[in-house]
Amino acid sequence: MGHNRPVATSTSTGTNSARMDAVLRDARELAHDAVIDEVGAALVGDHVDFTMDSERLGTHTFQCADPAYVGWRWAVSVARAPRAKAATVCEVVLLPGPDSLLAPEWVPWSERIRPGDLGVGDVLPTPPEDERLTAGLTGEDEIDAIVDRDEPRGMTGWEAGLGRARVLSVFGRDEAAERWDGGEFGPRSAMAEASPKACATCGFLIHVAGPFSREFGVCANQFSPADGRLVSLAYGCGAHSEIAEPAPTDHR
Repeated sequence: MGHNRPVATSTSTGTNSARMDAVLRDARELAHDAVIDEVGAALVGDHVDFTMDSERLGTHTFQCADPAYVGWRWAVSVARAPRAKAATVCEVVLLPGPDSLLAPEWVPWSERIRPGDLGVGDVLPTPPEDERLTAGLTGEDEIDAIVDRDEPRGMTGWEAGLGRARVLSVFGRDEAAERWDGGEFGPRSAMAEASPKACATCGFLIHVAGPFSREFGVCANQFSPADGRLVSLAYGCGAHSEIAEPAPTDHR
């Protein structure tokens, strides 16, 4: 997958300080016939204007009658040779006018893609300099920084990059933690704020190893909305394992 490249467009035929050429200015019918020959009379509207582009070169514009190109204009370039008394058509192009509908400003696909866009069979390359990652075998300093900010390696059993060319950088770890904390299964979600207890004390919580061991776990309660999901230890729901059943009511 690679980047497309932006295509430059002109929103007007422009103006020029070249002296008005009467032969080219009067070649309106020639220009009109040229665009009709190109696209058919049904798609050509009224004459809009004529401008000089340079000496002995000008452009006649006509409204585009195609409903798919509202506000666009047919631009017909006409020219004449020195001392010639007749104009010649150079080209016919369709250009956007000042009120035409244009595509949004071009943005590379890597900046347009959003979470959830990846579909079955899609391949999303990771940039070589992705700041979320660091070398798994040669970036010892940053890998050690990740380990040092959590439990000692021996306690978690986490192997920093063993068998992987790249691992999470400190930036990547922190970015992921912030995203998960602010998500559906974070401590500020509506469910968590309404829950009487947090996941940290729930028997259905499966602890994870590695740099996230003290912040997140996996829910194993089939009745919880977070079943099978990574949850913040500060998250909580009404299916907490230690919520006691209400005492029976005596109806005597």
